Amino acid sequence: MTEPTVPDPAFLHAIAAETRVRMQTAEPAPSPYRGAPQELTDAVNHRIAALEGDLAHIVHTLHAHPETAYQEHASARVLADVIGAHGPDATVGAHGVATAIRAEITGNVPGPTIAVLSEYDALPGIGHACGHNVIAATGVGAFLALASVRDRLPGRVVFLGTPAEEGHSGKEVMARNGAFDGVDAAIMVHPYGYDLADQAWLGRRLLTITFTGVPAHASAQPFMGRNALDAASLAYQGIGLLRQQLPPSDRVHANIVEGGRSPNIIPDRAVLKLYARSRLPETLKDLSRRLDDIARGAALMTGTAVELSWDEHPPSLPIRTNNALTGRWVRAQQARGRAPLPAGVVSDTLAASTDFGNVSYRIPGIHPLISIAAPDTALHTSGFAAAANTEAAEQGAYDGAAGLALTALDYLCDPDLQRAVADEFAAQGGPIDVPAYFD
Repeated sequence: MTEPTVPDPAFLHAIAAETRVRMQTAEPAPSPYRGAPQELTDAVNHRIAALEGDLAHIVHTLHAHPETAYQEHASARVLADVIGAHGPDATVGAHGVATAIRAEITGNVPGPTIAVLSEYDALPGIGHACGHNVIAATGVGAFLALASVRDRLPGRVVFLGTPAEEGHSGKEVMARNGAFDGVDAAIMVHPYGYDLADQAWLGRRLLTITFTGVPAHASAQPFMGRNALDAASLAYQGIGLLRQQLPPSDRVHANIVEGGRSPNIIPDRAVLKLYARSRLPETLKDLSRRLDDIARGAALMTGTAVELSWDEHPPSLPIRTNNALTGRWVRAQQARGRAPLPAGVVSDTLAASTDFGNVSYRIPGIHPLISIAAPDTALHTSGFAAAANTEAAEQGAYDGAAGLALTALDYLCDPDLQRAVADEFAAQGGPIDVPAYFD
């Protein structure tokens, strides 16, 4: 064979067909809360319309100049400059991260604090194929729209520019440096191929397994060696066999990144790197234990030493969605002509990971999805990168900014909604100690 076989898209087609059927009867639950006064809602919508040029500037400038995790210096400056041009001071280099941003406004009377988040890192080699340039614009637009009514606004709004989401869990680093201290809720929106009020997101951990053996001449004295590559191969096969017993939401994907230097030398070092993902914090913890056992078993079978290094970058937890806040997002999007689908309409099979999960286990939060591409356009592809630089991406930024601003406005203005958000979070288990969870 001179070419790889083309994967059969039949399963994706089946998922799409099932989704279309569910969409016909999907009805997001209505929100029973009164939210913000109409005059404030109108003022925020008016301000979003006036900001459209700034938001389009962010979308296209970041797309044209993508920067990867912790290298987003120009991107952070673009966001800070747009914020500063409209009044609020924005600090670049917040919470111990050189490319993080913080700005805040305080209303005219005391009240709760809500954080509006933006991401802006790109993927290596493929740019903004996850649409973080759109996310950046939505957060900035929402914050500036709320700033325009601060004289009539209770409570406080914090804007957080959160770098290094892709594989590095920048939000967790910021959280450990106090970014969410004193914050009562957090909101952001992610571009996608559907409008979704809620969707499954998996927790993710990184594991590096290093096997150390004994080198030997592979022909003259192979019996005097201990083959580290054999250990890595056994571990890789063990992971493959484990998949049969995993819950449907679990994922393990691995590479052997080092396995010897010459075929005639028994390898004395082999390194396997993997991602482990799961739908629940508890099942991710269990999956981690099982992967530990596989690695240690492979070492025992081959007489090699093994070192396990978890979480080169902080792990990310699944998202815990706050339905009371989600209801306000849905109402705001319906007013913009969108119809966000409830959880369960789009298959959980299509789940990925995000460090916003770590935020959502500290404080109540939402992470809805907004359509800027065709439904079959997957994240992290060249097709989605192209979609993130279109008029649809601009419209997603405008609608997303309005949705975030109005959700925050409703939360700040409605004590019944505030209580419902807090009560729901408590019923879900309340905050957990994220840094120590996997200890």
